[in-house]
Amino acid sequence: MTSTTVVSTPSKPGLPRWAAPAGVAVLFVAAYLVFRGTGTLPHDNEAPQFLAFTDLREWIDDHRNDNPLFLYFLNYIRLFVGWLYDLFLTGLYALGWPGITGVAGALAWLAGGWRIALLAVASVSAFGVLGLWESSVDTLALVMVAVLLSLAIGVPLGVWAGLSWRVRRVITPVLDVMQIMPTFAYLAPLALFFHIGAPAGVIATMIYAIPPAIRITALAISEVSPTAVEASASLGATRAQTLFKVYLPLARSTMALAVNQTIMMALSMVVIANLISAPGLGGDIIRGLSRAQVGIMLPAGIAIVIMAVMLDRIMMSTAKRDVHTRRSRVDLVGAGLLAVAGLALIPVLPRLWPENLTVNFVAEVNAAVRWAETTWYPVTTFIKDVTSHGLLNPLESLLTSAPWWLVALAVLTVAWRVSGVRPALIALGCLLGIALLGTWEHAMQTMTTVAVAVLLTLIIGLLLGVTAARSPRYSSVQRPLLDAAQTMPAFVYLLPALALFETTRFTAIFASIIYAVPPVVRLVEDGIKAVPATVVEAAVSAGSTPRQLLWKVQLPMARQAILLAANQGIVMTLAMVVIGALVGAGALGYDVVLGFSQRTDFGMGFIAGIATVLLGVMLDRITQGADRRSSPRKRKFT
Repeated sequence: MTSTTVVSTPSKPGLPRWAAPAGVAVLFVAAYLVFRGTGTLPHDNEAPQFLAFTDLREWIDDHRNDNPLFLYFLNYIRLFVGWLYDLFLTGLYALGWPGITGVAGALAWLAGGWRIALLAVASVSAFGVLGLWESSVDTLALVMVAVLLSLAIGVPLGVWAGLSWRVRRVITPVLDVMQIMPTFAYLAPLALFFHIGAPAGVIATMIYAIPPAIRITALAISEVSPTAVEASASLGATRAQTLFKVYLPLARSTMALAVNQTIMMALSMVVIANLISAPGLGGDIIRGLSRAQVGIMLPAGIAIVIMAVMLDRIMMSTAKRDVHTRRSRVDLVGAGLLAVAGLALIPVLPRLWPENLTVNFVAEVNAAVRWAETTWYPVTTFIKDVTSHGLLNPLESLLTSAPWWLVALAVLTVAWRVSGVRPALIALGCLLGIALLGTWEHAMQTMTTVAVAVLLTLIIGLLLGVTAARSPRYSSVQRPLLDAAQTMPAFVYLLPALALFETTRFTAIFASIIYAVPPVVRLVEDGIKAVPATVVEAAVSAGSTPRQLLWKVQLPMARQAILLAANQGIVMTLAMVVIGALVGAGALGYDVVLGFSQRTDFGMGFIAGIATVLLGVMLDRITQGADRRSSPRKRKFT
């Protein structure tokens, strides 16, 4: 069948492009003014669905010791994970600080040379200098076990998904839910099924760390050259031989990124896992939060960042090294001497870091925070009040006073216009699910917080990303700051925000912005830099000014990267919604925290977690659909 292109003839000037959207907006405004205050679905703490899930928890507690699911399945999982954690922990403590320092330095030297080895030795020593040696070892053991199990499950699934689009299509929604669901939302069920302690902490960390392992592995396998696969098949290789001789070697560098991201995600969970009594550095951060002392939290946050940087550099150096390149004699001798020296010092030096070699700056940090709170109070109060009265309060009043069906119709219309039919129907289904769950009012309040946080995040991210893309010097200064902000546990941001803005919704928004800005900046910067140099040169030669070049060429061509940045901003802001409830965010986040801490509110907290996932899926699908859809100016009828 041949295709026929229909060339449209010039038509008479009609209505401007903005006329139809403006007309639809006027209709919605009129409907809101007529039906305002009706169909608002107010929140009810004693809703039947909440009580049903609470009763289910009580039933599980009563039948834990006689239910076959616990006796023959869940208990064995908990015992196996606990045994593996104890094995790693015993091994690390047996090495002591001399052995861990020597072995870590030797592995780093083999991975990336003496510079990476020096970084590893300095990083391990920093755990002791900060006075957090035992907590750091506990965290390292938990992360090692969680990453090992995550990769053991995630890599095979990722390979399978990379080889089969059917598997990828089935597994993608599950991964979306795992990544969007607030971590607090599954802590209570995990504690219910696996008790509290290290095993439950490892499993909670795995839920958070497995999705990137699967996604990136699947991407690496799917991007292997079909020519190489066809050549292997033509030479008579079996499927297993093609997998191990072609797919995995060619996907090695990208799969190393999967390992790297799994480690980073696991480290970001160590604080939250402490809420179910997982050992490690999270305990110091939670203790600082409960006492409102940044000085206690900051050293533990710095230790987690140092651990993340060390593991990141070792993994990336391993990925960059060619497997066929033999290590030099200097590298082998240096790594061997470092390992032997560390192991030889085990019986000579104490296993634990000496207390007289630690540095304590808790009082100094607390004093600096109090000074900032006192000095910046007029500025921070002005920022908080302007944002609250100018954005938060009007938007929340609009969403909570509008009929639920009008909000759903508005979301359907916007999603259809921006992303197409399928994302619009998914968005509508999510909103209907929120209404049926009885969490409509709190979901609208949460959507207000997320919308304002994402708006401010995108404004800041665009400004910083564009500046970094156009100034290599500024980018080199900004990149280490983004690394630190991205690896710092989310809880660490809460106390500075609390000290500056007190307990309000804006405090949670401020912490969310710090948490979500780094990936937005990176994506915008990469998108601007990816604009072909030939296009930029053509625009400059045509007489474009730097401002015209940015607005007419670079930003339009980086549209997909910017939309992806918006998507990531939404996902990361939602991840902070529950944590922000601890400093005044309220709404769904508060419901989740309350359900986790109060047995009688378990059902409300569990359903609030589901509602947060539905809200995240709705916003995620709209932005993902917009990313895949062409620009309205480029749509043609053919």
